Amino acid sequence: MRLYTKALDQHNDGGQIDVVALIDSPDDNGRMEALGLISAWRYCGCARRRFRFCWEVLRRSRGADRVVCGHINQLPVIVFARLFRPRMKCYLVAHGIEVWRPYTWMQRWALRKADMIFCVSDYTRRQLQRFLPELGQTRLRLLPNTFDPKLATRDTAERRPAKVAGPAILVVSRLSREDNYKGIDCMIEAMPEILALFPGATLRIVGGGDDRGRLELLAQNLGVDSQVHFLGTVDDAILQSEYSACDLFALPSSREGFGLVYLEAMSHEKPCLVARSGGAPEVVDESVGVVVEYGNIYQIVWAVSDLVRNPRSVKAIQSKLEHYRCVNFTIRLKQLLGEKS
Repeated sequence: MRLYTKALDQHNDGGQIDVVALIDSPDDNGRMEALGLISAWRYCGCARRRFRFCWEVLRRSRGADRVVCGHINQLPVIVFARLFRPRMKCYLVAHGIEVWRPYTWMQRWALRKADMIFCVSDYTRRQLQRFLPELGQTRLRLLPNTFDPKLATRDTAERRPAKVAGPAILVVSRLSREDNYKGIDCMIEAMPEILALFPGATLRIVGGGDDRGRLELLAQNLGVDSQVHFLGTVDDAILQSEYSACDLFALPSSREGFGLVYLEAMSHEKPCLVARSGGAPEVVDESVGVVVEYGNIYQIVWAVSDLVRNPRSVKAIQSKLEHYRCVNFTIRLKQLLGEKS
């Protein structure tokens, strides 16, 4: 959503942009400042205080022409605000799993009132129609995500981890019990077979959360803990160095609405391993990686072997990535916002 803000800022024709964030704290604007937009709009972090969030949305929308909402749970507030400003346009960004389920009556009411819904993948668009068939193609529009250009390839040699003899496999994800569908345990379970093929292989896992202990124990029980490295939460500079140093990126998740991490890996010219589920296969195909069945350990082992022995073309990865660059995302968003509902 920060990149949405950046795209909106580039085409706001001098207008005011207000950002109201439910989760962020009032002083949590460091990442927004990094986008170079802090002087272009007014920011309000509500620190998870829902009443404050609702009040700020209602107050700031009084003079708004458009409101772009980042989550279906917040959409009813936006639609209610439009009762006081009927000409205001209302848009929802549908990211993934939050809309892959039956909706409450209030969510159904709000979805029907939205002028347009931006779906990050065709899979997400189909799920919205599945649970609310009356939403037509005119309102459900495909708008794939973009990625932070600051994560593009750059020289980070001084911060790169030491190169190992075998392939370095990188995983970037939250390690949360609620997100155990990410397939990280599958990558760990595949390591004994991967090491049989490539004795120097390593699995480097970036991210933190309450599921880390279980995953560490899994690696110990399989006897691969010396080759599986948990790096925890890292800053952007270290993350870039990890992307630069790895040989391939893997996140065979069963419920990715899109998968920004795949774009981040491809921005460093790395091939990706994904599961045939959700929106991931729309981002990664055989030209830039391998698609496996979710949870199939043997296919994961084969996929790693294929990516090591048959490297993907850098030109193919760059070509695939071009579609998702910020400049193209900004053009598509401007076109959609300019359409009549």
